[in-house]
Amino acid sequence: MLFRVWDCETTGMPPDAALCEIGYCDVRTNAGELVDIGDPIGMLVNPKRPMPPEACAIHHISDADLADAPPIDKGLIALNHPSVDVFVAHNAAFEQQFFTGGQKPWICTLKVARRIWPECPSHTNQCLRYFLGIELDDALAMPPHRAAPDAYVTAHILVAAIKSGASLADMIEWTAGPSLLPRVTFGKHRGTAWSELPGDYLSWIVNKSEMDADTKFTARHHLEERRKAASRS
Repeated sequence: MLFRVWDCETTGMPPDAALCEIGYCDVRTNAGELVDIGDPIGMLVNPKRPMPPEACAIHHISDADLADAPPIDKGLIALNHPSVDVFVAHNAAFEQQFFTGGQKPWICTLKVARRIWPECPSHTNQCLRYFLGIELDDALAMPPHRAAPDAYVTAHILVAAIKSGASLADMIEWTAGPSLLPRVTFGKHRGTAWSELPGDYLSWIVNKSEMDADTKFTARHHLEERRKAASRS
């Protein structure tokens, strides 16, 4: 099975942004066992618009770098090879705004990591790299905020998830639904694990709040886990 792990750099945030760099790294498995992690491949693409200085400050890609770059379509054609079975990205919802992958399934390593390693202090791909003790060649993994190195790091996070026992079906299912958040990021309970929140607060989030889908899903999940535990006792 071929997993194409990809990352992109852009001129800013959607819906007004365009791609300026595409990178990917292939992971091959056979019967669920790792076969190979390829070298990362990156390609600058011309967004046909000026690069805002705030975007340059993140990835350091300038208008001069993009002057002779090929069009975005050429980069997406290279990405969308027919041999790919699954597309993978860290925070895949962002990449999917620029490339849907047709009918092929997706894995979001951000959502997967929140499920498998909720204790990680942050679920960025770079924090996960060090939390998991992933040893990488910095010639391939650096610098951050460039498409090919970030795809390379994310590929190794995918491999760590596979080695942890997460199934392909589970990872695809987790990706398709809301994210299970590890800790509260707002209010008086900021920084608290969701599993430690009072039940009445979880119920308020689910039934009366106007929180986002990820927050409501997480609250509902922990209420259900408590219901199951109570029924077993």
